Amino acid sequence: MSPASRSNGSPEPNWALARKQPTLRERARIMQRIRAFFVDQGFLEVETPQRIPANAPETHIVPVPSGDWCLHASPEVCMKRLLAAGFDKLFQICHCWRGEERGKRHLPEFTLLEWYEAGADYRTQMSDCEKLLCHLVPGKIVVYQGRKIDLAPPWERIGVAEAFRRFASCSLAEALAADRFDEAMALEIEPHLGRDKPAFLCDYPIAKGALARSKPADPGLVERFELYLLGMEVANGFSELIDAEEQRRRFAQEEAARRAMGQTPYPLPERFLAELPAMPESAGIALGVDRLIMLLTDRACIDEVVAFPPEML
Repeated sequence: MSPASRSNGSPEPNWALARKQPTLRERARIMQRIRAFFVDQGFLEVETPQRIPANAPETHIVPVPSGDWCLHASPEVCMKRLLAAGFDKLFQICHCWRGEERGKRHLPEFTLLEWYEAGADYRTQMSDCEKLLCHLVPGKIVVYQGRKIDLAPPWERIGVAEAFRRFASCSLAEALAADRFDEAMALEIEPHLGRDKPAFLCDYPIAKGALARSKPADPGLVERFELYLLGMEVANGFSELIDAEEQRRRFAQEEAARRAMGQTPYPLPERFLAELPAMPESAGIALGVDRLIMLLTDRACIDEVVAFPPEML
C-alpha cells in the first residue's frame, strides 16, 4: 500500500508516530535522570547478553526462543554472576522478552531497569525505590488519570498475609492451597495497593519467591517485595538467595511446574548455579521502565510510551 499523500502530492507523515514525539522526548529525559541517579550513587552501568542458554525458570514466565537458546526475560542471571565475580554495585537498562504477555500494561518486548548491590537486603532496595522516584519527581506529587499520589517517604510496607486479611475473600493459606494466589492478587488485592501513596507488598510465601532468601525469623516466607502505585505493579525486588543447593532445588520445582503446564523445556542456568557460592549477601530489583513512564507522563496505555508496539511493525 502506498503512503498517504497531502494534496500537493508529498507523502503524509505517520501521524501515529508523530503524535508520540512529546512523550518520547519526556521518556528520554527520564532515562537520562535514571542513569544520573545510579551513577551518582556509585553504581556501574553494565551490558549483558540478551540471548542466553537459559533464563532462571519461573512458572508463569514464558521464554521467547532464539534458535536453541532464548531471549532473556531479565538480565538477572548474568548480573548476579558479575556480583559473584566481585562487582559490588551494578545497574542495567535493557530490553527483555516474555511470551504471551500483551495488554494495556504489558508488552512482549519491554524495558527493564535492574540494579544489584552487595551487602544490601530488600529493605535497602525499598529505600532505593523511594529515593529514585523522589529524584525523578522533585515535587513528590504524581497525577495519573485524575488521581494524585504522594511520593514523600516513607511509603507503606504491607505483608502479603496482612493484605489477604484486609482485601481478599480468603486467607493466604487458603489461596495457596486452592491455587488461587495469583487470581486473588490480581482481582482482589492489587487494586487497593498504592492508592494515595506508593506501597510495598512484602514478605511473600516461599512458593512465590524462587530466587529470594528466606526470612530468618520465618523460613516459610521470603524477603521479597513488589512496589505498587495506584494498583499497578512497578517493581519486584528481594534479598538474594545465595545457597546453591537450595536454589537448584527451587529451580527444579519451577521447571517441573513449567513443563506440567506444557511450556517448552529449558535447561537450568548451570554456570550461574556453579558460581552462586561466590556471590555475597546482596539484593536486587527489577523495575518496569515502560510502566514507570506511563505513570510519570500520565498515559493510560503502555503503547503510548514506546515508539513501536508490535502491532505497528
